[in-house]
Amino acid sequence: MKYDFLVDTYETERLKIVSVWSEFRDDDLPVRPNDSDPRGRSVHEQMVHQCVSEDLWFRNMLGIDVGAPPLPRQESRLEFIKRYAEDSGKRLSSLREKEESWWEGETSFFGIKRSRAWVMTRRLTHSSHHRGQQMAMLRMIGHDIHSNYGPTADTGGLMQNNAPTLYAYSDLETLIRGEEKGGEKSELPGPGSKPVTERP
Repeated sequence: MKYDFLVDTYETERLKIVSVWSEFRDDDLPVRPNDSDPRGRSVHEQMVHQCVSEDLWFRNMLGIDVGAPPLPRQESRLEFIKRYAEDSGKRLSSLREKEESWWEGETSFFGIKRSRAWVMTRRLTHSSHHRGQQMAMLRMIGHDIHSNYGPTADTGGLMQNNAPTLYAYSDLETLIRGEEKGGEKSELPGPGSKPVTERP
């Protein structure tokens, strides 16, 4: 099916989202980019937004309802990870069953008619945008960052210097088990001896 790439991308994106969440600590949840400015979402509010926003997009624009509240009963970091992992897993299963005609069919995107494939592409980029904001926040509060797409300063630096891609966890199940035990992420080598920027 020619839209399998969207389903495959969603499968990897859901792991990327919870991987970033796993890099935070519970006491990071109230942190904002600027403590005095409520316009910038806190870590907690970012997690709420991801869960609620994705639930609304899938239900209202794609007609996929997982039949569960989008937020966990206890709004801790680990419970957000579990809630999102479960709900996104159900969405993934539903997407795998869709035929090309469904993807090419029209739906309403904030009052504008678009194909479901177009809406799904926008959903993926929307989630990626918020994940990038959270990764910037991890840096601002001094945390290490595992790979999310490729190498980071903590996995050895730049791709052109042959820095490796090192994910915190290999899959969602391993991530949840590891975080339930207090964190069992892969070890990070650090930046290495070369600059981590193209413009040192």
